[in-house]
Amino acid sequence: MSRSEQKEKRREEILSAGLNLFIRKGYAATKTLDISQAAGISEGLLFHYFETKEKLYEELIKLGISGPQGLLDNIKGDAFTFFQTAVREIFKYIETMPFVAKMFVLMKQAGCNDAAPESVKKLLAANTIFSLSIEKIKEGQKSGTIRDGDPTALAIAYWGAVQGIAEQAALFPDNPIPDSEWIVDILRRRD
Repeated sequence: MSRSEQKEKRREEILSAGLNLFIRKGYAATKTLDISQAAGISEGLLFHYFETKEKLYEELIKLGISGPQGLLDNIKGDAFTFFQTAVREIFKYIETMPFVAKMFVLMKQAGCNDAAPESVKKLLAANTIFSLSIEKIKEGQKSGTIRDGDPTALAIAYWGAVQGIAEQAALFPDNPIPDSEWIVDILRRRD
């Protein structure tokens, strides 16, 4: 393994340790010493990778936004296909990469955490996934592929179901992941 590969592996270990602690203890209660010990490194080495706890938390939040945003940006097809593909891909990631399920927990906590740094609050406020979903639902309602109803309420139902399943996967990784079509049925137009 090259030096740059070792450095990247260590960075990922730190992010994973931080994620696990932030979702268990919360941002405010997690100390840099906790993170360094969980990662099996010195606190000084932790600061070599991330200047502060805030920077580490901020990096995790950026990952939590960019991962789903990148996925959604690459989905082609009509509005219904957008949601069908999104949930199928998210569930596939949740099943194969526990980090992803834990990121859903972190993002939910960060969204209602008064102790979150201002930089994180700004990142979360700029997140467009939910507003994009509302627009896609309106598009699907016009084309007749998505059921009638308040687009915001439908987006809440869809993403709330995805969130709940991700949280269950993070807490109980041995439980099965439901069929993604069950979630898409929340939006499916029935005549």
